[in-house]
Amino acid sequence: MRVAVAGTFGPIHDGHRALFRKALERGDEGVLVALTSDEFARGKRERPVPDFADRRERIREEIETLDEWGREVEIRELHDEHGIASTDPSLDALVVSPETAGELADINDERARRGLDPMEGFVVPFVRAADGERISSTRLVGGEIDEHGALTADGNGNENESENERH
Repeated sequence: MRVAVAGTFGPIHDGHRALFRKALERGDEGVLVALTSDEFARGKRERPVPDFADRRERIREEIETLDEWGREVEIRELHDEHGIASTDPSLDALVVSPETAGELADINDERARRGLDPMEGFVVPFVRAADGERISSTRLVGGEIDEHGALTADGNGNENESENERH
């Protein structure tokens, strides 16, 4: 099965790692990481986004660490929301988060219009931070959490209560 996963992936956190892990686990015929272009990534966000080349290099490093199966991995630039998933006939499945799971139906509708087989979807649950909220790049960039979901400064320079202080 050739599996795709798509996103901005900047900065990378444990939620992204869960998506990559699922794609690697299921992608016995290869994995495609569709990485948003700088223009596409920055066009819909107010927070800073690392450059494409930096994000691509970080993904390569993460994949190398996570890939216990020796998968063939391709990283391709994504210029619009459904472009690669709706047009690439070699793809069999898409790994998504609960936030983007609803897009799979639209992608499969577009694939059908193009005469392509539908893609299977693998929904990976959100990875939660220590406060029970989902880990996100926005929270990471905002200084609320670290890449693993541990609480950091509260945005006002005040340290949050540590695990030891709660007991």
